[in-house]
Amino acid sequence: MKKNIQMLIITILIGTSCSSKAIVINTNLSLSDKKATSETVSLYKKLNQLAQKGYLFGHQDDLAYGVNWKYENGRSDIKDVVGDYPAVYGWDLAGLEKDSPNNIDGIPFTKMKQYIEESYERGGITTISWHFDNPATGKSAWDNTPNAAKTVLPGGENHQKFTLWLDKAANYLLSLKDKKGKNIPILFRPYHELTGGWFWWGKGNCTPEEFKNLWKFTIEYLQKKGVHNLIYVYNTSSFNSKEDFLAHYPGDNYADILSFDSYQNNDDKEGVKFINEVQNQLKIVNEIGIEKHKLIAVAEAGYEAIPDPKWWTGTLTKAIGDYKISYVLLWRNHGWQEKEQKMHYYVPYTGQISEKDFIDFYNLDKTLFEKDIQKALK
Repeated sequence: MKKNIQMLIITILIGTSCSSKAIVINTNLSLSDKKATSETVSLYKKLNQLAQKGYLFGHQDDLAYGVNWKYENGRSDIKDVVGDYPAVYGWDLAGLEKDSPNNIDGIPFTKMKQYIEESYERGGITTISWHFDNPATGKSAWDNTPNAAKTVLPGGENHQKFTLWLDKAANYLLSLKDKKGKNIPILFRPYHELTGGWFWWGKGNCTPEEFKNLWKFTIEYLQKKGVHNLIYVYNTSSFNSKEDFLAHYPGDNYADILSFDSYQNNDDKEGVKFINEVQNQLKIVNEIGIEKHKLIAVAEAGYEAIPDPKWWTGTLTKAIGDYKISYVLLWRNHGWQEKEQKMHYYVPYTGQISEKDFIDFYNLDKTLFEKDIQKALK
């Protein structure tokens, strides 16, 4: 993996001091959990080092299923195409709160645990989100009935129910162990896309203060339960300014990675709007990340069914540009959706129109997949 010396020097100079060691120390010191396990601290340090070399590529539900297949050991649509796995694997805890054996995507939690442990043994990194149900109505995360958030805070009518949900999450997160019995470090992304109004915790459905209290309570509660293997990912959808991005921000002691989600839509076939939006938002988040000594990421991205054969090198690469992001994660490869009568996937499978361009994208020096992680750290 080649190094871009000039950009490396610029990044170091932009940091808080003139040495890469100082950047690692400063970033490490900003880990919100002061009792984080040594493995979690080590991962955060690695993420910082890797961001100087390129960006990690991630995929949601990658090992569980793909287009026209499900639960085939060792299989991945990405691996089928490039012979390598993604560096980052995305999963979701939704369903755990109501004791479902399967998560929101139908994946058994036992299998999810198996995939997390298998990928970790290979050097892969796991990120987990949580589309949990609206605690006030019992409906899905997308039930954006206002004021649900305040009902789960201390003194609220759903507070006890919510702590039981957090207990279940804590038990599951602590069950993820490596072969030595150590807890696997996880990039935890709760209350994602918080600037959008489509989730019960989203903008307009609770006050900024209620959101901050919800975030802080969640983290402090998990830590009281002994969960010290999480790197916390603060995540928004679209935003237009530094003030907008930070309006619900819980504080530097409660977040480790600053991120946002962005998708290309069918009314933007050339990707111009997508590129401009991602570039503008990365400019803002990068400034905040430098100021606060935090890593930055594009935690969800994609163009459904990738109809553009050159999307990877022609659009996504341009959207990220030269920003030193930690990772970009593409959404899941569900395949045919019967209800919507359409294909739903975000990375190519064998024979898909953008397959060749994805191979070119994989071969870029700055894109890091699973095999690249150890090479880039040498």
